[in-house]
Amino acid sequence: MRNRQIHSALDGVVLILSAILFSLLSLVSCKSEVKPSSTPLPPPPLGRNAPQTAKIEPPEIDAATGAPKVAQPVEGGVEGGVVGGVVGGVIGTGRFVVPAPMLKADAAEFNTEEYGRIEENEFLAVADNPFSTFSVDVDRAAYSNVRRFLRGGQRPPRDAVRIEEMVNYFTYDYPDPSGAQPFSVTTEVAGCPWNERHRLLLVGLQGRRMKTADLPANNLVFLIDVSGSMFEPNKLPLVKQGLELLVNQLRPQDRVAIVVYAGNAGLVLPSTPGSNKGAILSAIQGLEAGGSTAGGAGIKLAYEVAKENFLDGGNNRVILATDGDFNVGASSDGELEQLIESKRSDRIFLTVLGFGTGNVKDSKMKLLADKGNGNYAYVDSLAEARKVLVSEMGATLFTIAKDVKLQIEFNPARVAAYRLIGYENRILRKEDFNNDAKDAGDIGAGHSVTALYELVPPGADAVTSRVDPLKYQSTHVTTSSPEMLTLKLRYKEPESETSKLLTYTISDSHADVIAASNNLRFASAVAEFGMLLRNSKHKGDATYDEARQLAQKSLGRDYEGYRRDFLTMIDDAERVMSASVAMK
Repeated sequence: MRNRQIHSALDGVVLILSAILFSLLSLVSCKSEVKPSSTPLPPPPLGRNAPQTAKIEPPEIDAATGAPKVAQPVEGGVEGGVVGGVVGGVIGTGRFVVPAPMLKADAAEFNTEEYGRIEENEFLAVADNPFSTFSVDVDRAAYSNVRRFLRGGQRPPRDAVRIEEMVNYFTYDYPDPSGAQPFSVTTEVAGCPWNERHRLLLVGLQGRRMKTADLPANNLVFLIDVSGSMFEPNKLPLVKQGLELLVNQLRPQDRVAIVVYAGNAGLVLPSTPGSNKGAILSAIQGLEAGGSTAGGAGIKLAYEVAKENFLDGGNNRVILATDGDFNVGASSDGELEQLIESKRSDRIFLTVLGFGTGNVKDSKMKLLADKGNGNYAYVDSLAEARKVLVSEMGATLFTIAKDVKLQIEFNPARVAAYRLIGYENRILRKEDFNNDAKDAGDIGAGHSVTALYELVPPGADAVTSRVDPLKYQSTHVTTSSPEMLTLKLRYKEPESETSKLLTYTISDSHADVIAASNNLRFASAVAEFGMLLRNSKHKGDATYDEARQLAQKSLGRDYEGYRRDFLTMIDDAERVMSASVAMK
């Protein structure tokens, strides 16, 4: 009996051990059948955005095609917590990249880019709105940012496409100013490429060009974001490379200081003469990313350092390099605006350089630059850093005219309606034109500014919203004057608070766009491209092919190759749109 119990117990143990062994063999067999993915996943976010745990979710399968569904761009607005951004990571395959399955770890953390909402300018009837008034804009960030999206195989968010910044990315063949005037004024009217019934007006300003040796002495304070979000190669490492290029252009009379911020702000390099390049470069090369971001504290310290080393008659400027992620400390837009605006009266200006992907705070960086009487550029490559900080150092750093405003009065006998293309965030009231207390944009040495208006001649199709006729105003229109419009500009000298007035009258030569200058044709090609990217309701008969042909025929003296690079961007956009249509 006892032996039978012992055997029964041993049989039970054997059964249990057999079950465990079978389970282990099954697990090994299952693992051996799992094939590695043929497509590598992108690395998870680094720095403070790094997820604690990241669960890889398999892509959702499209029932119709049997292929994995791919995340689509977000055109402005918000989707899944991503403000104006693009949902989904990317995997590189040469210059053209394709979306990849996302890491589940908080998509909003993965991409938190922000863009200010843009409501496109509408056509306005001259009878009701004879004046158009706006502040010039010297920012160019939208072009390189759009290029970054397209070369990453993604359609940019609609609100990232600011057409005036794309047009102004390029220099144009405008004449140099004469006499004491800081900029020249060029105007031209021709046929509108995307609507043959309309006309296109170009207004071009060309700032006085100055050699680097002739520029006033610089008092520069580099304010560098070294927080955890700046860890990626296209952020802090690219910042360092770009600033090294700028340092190599410094003269003995120039001075440089370096302030960093990440949790706390600190002075890394006190104001140092440009002749001591070794000390400046050593400080730049020693920068490392890590920690959270206290942007407000950094800006305060940078302005204090700039004021302590102020140069009378010189260029006193803070240069902020960041991805825009101000998330710790004094970071409200209102507080930062007040601080930066208060420093304008001290004649200390602000340049903002944006870097990286994933959490670019485009709207905030543009706002800070505007309030600081400075400019905003987005740096997507070392070539762009060289363009901004070396080739265009004068335009980037030295202001020759501030608070530049433009006002046009249209003749209703020659123009029935008009639409300003771009500059939506620069529109002013007509009363602001003569108000010297109203802040406006600035022009740097050698900088060109271009504005385009689409004009509707009398008798053409009505494109404006109908309003009741005026009861108490005269509706009589004189047809004796050949003038289409009167153009007025106001600007201030950098050291003055009183504006000067310039006035011009313009008539229509009735030229076709084919006979127009390279300036107008190329600017119209870029504007047409921008309207297509935005899917503008005003794009008319615009096509990528027409934009390409206009640009190809108006390359002009393209020494740096920027205009040829634009042709490549058009190709990228067509591929992105074709891929989007195919996926749909």
